[in-house]
Amino acid sequence: MILSDFLKALAQLGDPRFRGVLAKGLGLTLALLVAVYALTFWGVGLLLPDSFSLPWIGEITWVDDIASGASVILMMGLSVFLMVPVASAFTGIFLDDVADAVEQSHYPGLPPPIRFGLAENLSQSLAFLGTVIAANVVALVLYLFLAPFAPLIFWSLNGFLLGREYFQLVALRRMPPPEAKRLRARHGLQIWLAGALMAVPLTIPVVNLLVPVLGAATFTHLFHRLRSRPSG
Repeated sequence: MILSDFLKALAQLGDPRFRGVLAKGLGLTLALLVAVYALTFWGVGLLLPDSFSLPWIGEITWVDDIASGASVILMMGLSVFLMVPVASAFTGIFLDDVADAVEQSHYPGLPPPIRFGLAENLSQSLAFLGTVIAANVVALVLYLFLAPFAPLIFWSLNGFLLGREYFQLVALRRMPPPEAKRLRARHGLQIWLAGALMAVPLTIPVVNLLVPVLGAATFTHLFHRLRSRPSG
């Protein structure tokens, strides 16, 4: 059933409303990643001298070139981890647009959703962004000591975090917080697995740029499917 939710979201990628959100998300994501790289590149250049001399060897002029090249490789690797907080942050900003498009196409006749102001959306996104960064920094220890299992740890941890965030944001559009919390607790395993399904493509460059939109759409389908089930 989770795969069905995902395939419905994937099939709607051609929707002009999806493309609009995707274009804005791609622009902001790339701008952020470029800014982070530029800051890293500038920091490396600031810390390392253009050249220095070693006894019996002479002047060394290529250290900054190697460091700059290494920083490119480092940032390509870090972009995998950076995409998790980026995806979570942009979800809160663009989720309403994606969820509206999904509901208008697949769930017509619904009453208007509960809307939150920009300030509240940003505060929620920043709070979750801090949680995601802190959790992944702590997880770095596990990645080092359990290197063969690092991908599974990454997918499991971020699947839990992203699933919780996506579902909560979608649910709060349609029900009060206590009800949303109870529904999330009742279907915690499905929500975790759906979050892991979103976390896996986050580790694939270029593909990971689609995750914020696909995640918001997938969890909109997931929410309406779970909500329609009997609570007993």
